[in-house]
Amino acid sequence: MPPSKSPVRSLAFRNSILALLITLFIIGSVIYAVNYLDQQRVAQLSALQNQLATDTLSVETQLALLESAPCDDISDTDTLSQEVSTLGGQLSTAESRLGANDAQVIQLKDQYTLLEIRDYLLVKQLETTCHTKPTVALYFYSNVPGSCTDCDRASYALSYLHQANPNLRVYSFDYNLDLGALKTLIAVEKVQPKFPAFVIDGTHTYGFTTIADFETSFPKDFFATSTATSTTATTTKK
Repeated sequence: MPPSKSPVRSLAFRNSILALLITLFIIGSVIYAVNYLDQQRVAQLSALQNQLATDTLSVETQLALLESAPCDDISDTDTLSQEVSTLGGQLSTAESRLGANDAQVIQLKDQYTLLEIRDYLLVKQLETTCHTKPTVALYFYSNVPGSCTDCDRASYALSYLHQANPNLRVYSFDYNLDLGALKTLIAVEKVQPKFPAFVIDGTHTYGFTTIADFETSFPKDFFATSTATSTTATTTKK
């Protein structure tokens, strides 16, 4: 008679098979999760890219409208500027998740930068042809390690001031982005590579310390307008 297998060996064999199946299940689950997250990431980036293309076309259309009907028929650009700001937040989230050097992030940042520049040109043309007086802040930062230690605080300060007064137009640019239109803007505005750098209503300032100090870079009546706007909004809610 052939020798019978011992219970210990049979149990060890079953345990080995069970462990192998569990390992394969875990590996399969990880692969599925990675593929799913990659698909979600691609879908989100594609949606962002499509929205950038649509908003860019919208800005170009408004610029064309200004040539024939400067002030009478042009729609309010505040809604578009809010959309531009929202897209900037989504792009920042993608950049923080994927890294500033990710190829897709760089491509999206190029598109977003062009959108910002076009919107800025629209605001400047409205200022000239329709005699509007928006407060515009151009903000230049750098992602080079160690070159802009105060950029995060400066960005938060600008967000705070924009919330206090939505009439503030803020345009943020990565100074080191390899984009011809951005390089031209930097040359035209004569922005030096000192970060953070600001051009606020044509006045250049560099560095950031506190919000109170930063507020002195804005027009004197800017914060009075902010206070009046906030008061009106509060009264309306009541």
